[in-house]
Amino acid sequence: MLIHYGLENFPRLPYALVTEGTFDGVHVGHQKILQRLREMATRASQELGLRAETVLVTFSPHPRLILSPNDTGLRLLCTAEEKAEQLAQQGIDHLVVVTFDRAFAELSPQDYVEQVLVRGLHTQKLVVGYDHRFGRKRQGDFNYLKTNEKKFGFEVEEIPRQDVDHIGVSSTKIRQALGQGDMVTAAQYLGRPYSISGLVVEGDQIGRTIGYPTANVATGDPYKLIPADGIYAVQVHVRGRSYGGMLYIGNRTTIGEGLHKAVEVNIFDFSATIYGEKISVDLLKLLRHEITFASLGAMTDQLAQDRADALAVLQSL
Repeated sequence: MLIHYGLENFPRLPYALVTEGTFDGVHVGHQKILQRLREMATRASQELGLRAETVLVTFSPHPRLILSPNDTGLRLLCTAEEKAEQLAQQGIDHLVVVTFDRAFAELSPQDYVEQVLVRGLHTQKLVVGYDHRFGRKRQGDFNYLKTNEKKFGFEVEEIPRQDVDHIGVSSTKIRQALGQGDMVTAAQYLGRPYSISGLVVEGDQIGRTIGYPTANVATGDPYKLIPADGIYAVQVHVRGRSYGGMLYIGNRTTIGEGLHKAVEVNIFDFSATIYGEKISVDLLKLLRHEITFASLGAMTDQLAQDRADALAVLQSL
């Protein structure tokens, strides 16, 4: 997948099939749209004897940060890098990241279509979800696009509500599940385990002193949703390999760190130093919620049980 920042240098494709939106989480509902886009590209290539390519347009920063700057509640299921990785796995040919600012938000539906879809991408077909909106105050919709197909010079297809809603998925439901530590439901809606990725940074190294060294994960995105506090059974992807492990999310209250949020993973059967390296952690199951212990000894005893519980989860996969 090729990633393009802005429309200025986007190449004119032989045949561009386009979809657009935030696609946060790239969940199973989004995947329905992407599947249809790929199917249309395959058919167009066969019928026309040329290479039809899929294009997804998304926005940075998230539109809500511009439209509601005082709203501090935004939590995203994917960082920009995670979203790109998921879209690449879905077989999208081109990801176009458009800067979303006040001027862009004020574009009328017609100006939006002409600047982005017509002149920017030379769209031949556009696929959208049933609730797609665009342009100033979200005035543009599928009916507007369908009515003006000939004017704009491309066809538009809507993924029906029943094709997406029968699976009962939404980003809101996923966020609610993660807030409760319900990783099974979140994985069902996402079509994969929820993951946290980032660079390993130096911590206080308390874990080393009690036999459970941890890698501290920094996502680099303040809006990345971190699930409920507790201990999780996880799979860790590092240096091209996968390992079992257990992840701690919480405030380090036992060792007096106040309210400093921690995301720390103990990687089983792994001893390499990986400061500054990227890792990805798939959260499989919440083993328990956070507990405040009377001593490090009591915490060590519980961690031994947590490890056994995590291994049982991993062995059941």
